[in-house]
Amino acid sequence: MTSLVNLKTICDSDNFQVEYEIIPPFDVSIETDSGQLANIKARKQIENRLQINSEKIEELNKEIKRLTNHADGIDYMVAVGSGIIAGVVDSLWVGEFSFSRGKAWSDKKVNDFVMKTAKKQGYTGKRLDGAIKHLEDKFKIPGDNIWKGKNKGISAKSHHIDDLAHHPSVIGLFFSILTQFTKKGYFSNNEGIFLPISIDPNGDGLIGHDITSKIFCGTVNWFYHLVSDMAGSSKTAGGGMGIPGPILSLMKELSAIPGIKKSGLPQKINDAFVKNNFDLRSELAVGHELGRQAVPVILNEVMVRSFYFIRRLVKEVKEKRNFKDIEWKNCLPWNNRTIVRMLTIATGTFTAFDMIDAAIRSGLKSGGNPALFAKEFILRVNFVGLGRFAIAVYSDVKMGIKRAKLRNQRIAIYSEQLHLANARIFYLQADTWTAAQKTEQTINEALEIMDKTMVYYAKSLQVIEADIEDIEHSKKKIERKNPALINEIEEALKWG
Repeated sequence: MTSLVNLKTICDSDNFQVEYEIIPPFDVSIETDSGQLANIKARKQIENRLQINSEKIEELNKEIKRLTNHADGIDYMVAVGSGIIAGVVDSLWVGEFSFSRGKAWSDKKVNDFVMKTAKKQGYTGKRLDGAIKHLEDKFKIPGDNIWKGKNKGISAKSHHIDDLAHHPSVIGLFFSILTQFTKKGYFSNNEGIFLPISIDPNGDGLIGHDITSKIFCGTVNWFYHLVSDMAGSSKTAGGGMGIPGPILSLMKELSAIPGIKKSGLPQKINDAFVKNNFDLRSELAVGHELGRQAVPVILNEVMVRSFYFIRRLVKEVKEKRNFKDIEWKNCLPWNNRTIVRMLTIATGTFTAFDMIDAAIRSGLKSGGNPALFAKEFILRVNFVGLGRFAIAVYSDVKMGIKRAKLRNQRIAIYSEQLHLANARIFYLQADTWTAAQKTEQTINEALEIMDKTMVYYAKSLQVIEADIEDIEHSKKKIERKNPALINEIEEALKWG
């Protein structure tokens, strides 16, 4: 049996000392088993997952808030009022779609552009036909007339749409430069058949001698030659066949794709250009009229977005009481469901007002003639506003669908959080039972130690009693070695 007290004596000629230390009668260290370590690891994983899910929920809440409509009655009233004001502007200022008005504007703009360009290139006259001839003579292209006599379904009226190098587009520029390297012109006739045609010897002088000159001729000559053709030929200046516009050029290029060319599209494009004279000036005329229609649409947009911004800014200033802490993302009039809903209502109101106005005016002008009513009604409809309303509705619906998906994701994460929280509770309950079990074990061990301690005390008293008896026998040795020790022991026994 291990003793509670370990005595140690040091004896020399000068000193006699006694030292002691307490020795535990049992091992008090406790080792953690592998199951407990596994539980600790599982609890850490649960806590990490709970934290990650909390961050995801926070992000989802922000996105769902952005995709939620927070407009109130005032916002709706302003949106409706803005749509009505824009409708009044459209009715009184824009009026009906007038191709002739747009054509007059585009003819003047194109003629002025041709004159200015010719003067920059050395033309000193004042007539448009002279300006066109000046540019035609100065900037010739090798594939201009190579279609003649080839019987390829290409005519004088259609060659500007059939010759891909006469298209004012990237494709047109590409084929113009390609001609410089291959000495061939590239056409697509009214059947969509792709036709490379070799240039005649007279055109060799228009081909560059090296890569730099080929690219220069294919670019610069191409551009200025197209300018000379914009307003017709020198014989039909200001009229005649111009060059196709970007939209018709793109449709012509697409019509040569296998599969599409069998749909009849090449012939329809040919008819639009040749029979209806729908060239660049016509596209500009349509664009000009659509630009007029866009004015009330833009006005409607500006009014709604401006009101949204000002109202939210005032609200932020009242809440924060200074401009430093303003959250500008709450004021910006885009990329949120509220402004999209307001624009949907504003553009819808504008479209409804426009339709009613068109119906009333068309009915009065047609005199009850259904065919004339339909024609006048179409001319009065603001197609830009109609398109903007469709975009607004699409954006609103799209945001609503996305919001629903995000809410479902949030519900799924909340469900996972609930399961994780339950798992954490189970682990805590397990820890409680483990702690209770260890407490019981500790109490039992303490009782056992108490029993052992009583035995140790009894043994120690016996040892002390034996030691006291040994003192009498060692008295002479003690008096010789340490005369004062006997007195100290007597005093200790008296006070003990």
